[in-house]
Amino acid sequence: MNLSSPVTDNITELLVKIIEFTHTRQKILTQNINNIHSPGFVPRDLVVDEFSAVLNEAINEHIQNERLVLRDTENIKFGICGSFEVKPVIDKYAKELLKENRNEYIELQINKLLENSLNQRVAAKLLKHKQGMISIFE
Repeated sequence: MNLSSPVTDNITELLVKIIEFTHTRQKILTQNINNIHSPGFVPRDLVVDEFSAVLNEAINEHIQNERLVLRDTENIKFGICGSFEVKPVIDKYAKELLKENRNEYIELQINKLLENSLNQRVAAKLLKHKQGMISIFE
C-alpha cells in the first residue's frame, strides 16, 4: 500500500504555497534589516508555526479523507483559485532585541533569512522534480 499516493495529487499546490509563503517572508525579513534606523520601526515576521500547522492539518485531512482542505486561521486566509494571504505580525522578541543589541538583532534576521531561503530552495527543487524538470539529486 502506497501511503504517499493520496498526497501527491496535491503536493504541487502545497509546494507552491510554501514558495509563496517564503517569498513573502523574505521581503518582510529584508525590511526588518533595511529599516533598522527608521524612527518608530517595529520588526515583523510571518507566523511560521501557524503556517506549518495549517499544512500539517491539510495533509492529515487528505490522508484520512482523500481531500485537501486548507483552513483559515487568524493570520492566514485562503481565497479562490489557490490564492492566500498571510498577515505579518509584530515580532516581539526581535523588537526587544533591536532595543538592546542591534548586532544580535541583525544576526537574528540573517539567520531567519538563511532558514527561510533553505525552505524556499527545498520547496522549489521538489516542485521542479515533481514536474519532471530535474532529478532530485541534481
